[in-house]
Amino acid sequence: MRNGYRVVDVDTHVTPSLEVLLRYADKGLLDRRDELKPYTRTMTPVAGRGHPTEPYDVLRVNPRPYKRVAGMKDGEVEQAGAGKKGALEGRVENLAKGKPRDRIQHDNSHGRLLDMDIEGVDINVLIPAPWAPGSTALDPELSLGLYRAYHDYQRDFCSADPRRLKGLILAPGNDPQWAAKTIREMAGEDWVSAVWPLLPEGLPVDDPDLAPIFEAMDEFNLPLLHHSFFYEPPYFPGYRDIWDNPVVARTAAHVWGAQRLISYVLISGMLDRYPNLRVGTVETGHSWLAHWIVRLTSQVSYVKGGVRDDLKHTPLEYVQMGKVFCAIEAHEGPQLTKSVIDVLGEDVLMYSSDFPHPECMFPDHTDHVLAWQDTIGESATRKLMGDNAVKYLRLLTTPWDTPAPAASPVADEGAGR
Repeated sequence: MRNGYRVVDVDTHVTPSLEVLLRYADKGLLDRRDELKPYTRTMTPVAGRGHPTEPYDVLRVNPRPYKRVAGMKDGEVEQAGAGKKGALEGRVENLAKGKPRDRIQHDNSHGRLLDMDIEGVDINVLIPAPWAPGSTALDPELSLGLYRAYHDYQRDFCSADPRRLKGLILAPGNDPQWAAKTIREMAGEDWVSAVWPLLPEGLPVDDPDLAPIFEAMDEFNLPLLHHSFFYEPPYFPGYRDIWDNPVVARTAAHVWGAQRLISYVLISGMLDRYPNLRVGTVETGHSWLAHWIVRLTSQVSYVKGGVRDDLKHTPLEYVQMGKVFCAIEAHEGPQLTKSVIDVLGEDVLMYSSDFPHPECMFPDHTDHVLAWQDTIGESATRKLMGDNAVKYLRLLTTPWDTPAPAASPVADEGAGR
């Protein structure tokens, strides 16, 4: 806890490297390992980002580079391509003052817990790197092998303390039956907190063919988590018309993707058919949400023929019922945060930091957001920092009401598990 507040960070990241992921590969994936070579990119270590100290491999399925400088002629436009450089490599400012421990994005879960203690964070929700949504563009059987390996990796990584380290089930939209079966098999495991449906480009979240996924989620009280990545498949709405600039692309991508997904969840009747379903967006910003929900609600009544006649509630009513959640981004600040709370209430927003990515102000991120209490009030702060996430996520155990597991011996607190 931090200053008496429990803190649940709903947007933190693991990569993991291809070397780590393949430790958990089954025979089917290992037999096809050579097929991953075109998508493999070797990364040079960057100190203080939670990566290994030696070069490591990641998957880059088809990254779009976004090369054009605003105000300049196009020049030579670099095309997307397997294994190429990601759009943010070498282009972002590191906002952190401290340095997370090595390998905490890969296999150093004990070191990650120590870094969480520094920030005063009770729970990290762990989200994989862009290869996960990017894999929707791969051969489906190959991507299933990656998902199986990732689930086993998450189980092992979170075992250092499954009360505090929580992962996601990856649910491929191109194989709803496999996804539903996997959800049912894994839903009882204590590291599981939510489901991330990975939708290939062109497949809407409300497509009836996806019903097996949402039926399984509803059965086990698992929420839908949406995290957008802007430079890998399935990209984001309007990506072909962004005029190739990385600043505008990233500004638009996360917001547009979240707006589209939330809209279809709210106006399609999904929340009527699956009464336990909740939807949350992370790394998408939050100040847009109030305007979007109000506007969407007005359009449902104004534009005829776009929603089912049996839709039971308006978008705003679903929000007020506790069905919609949204993670904050610290750069939007307390005033914009208060505006969302004023319109939608205190029960929507959740704390997030993007740890250990450069956008996280480690080790001061938690304290930075707690300082918003003077603007948004104590009650809203308490809900934002942890209480809303507890309602949104399926948390089987929490660090404030259960004893810690026996510690595993670790030779060096910064070493991998």
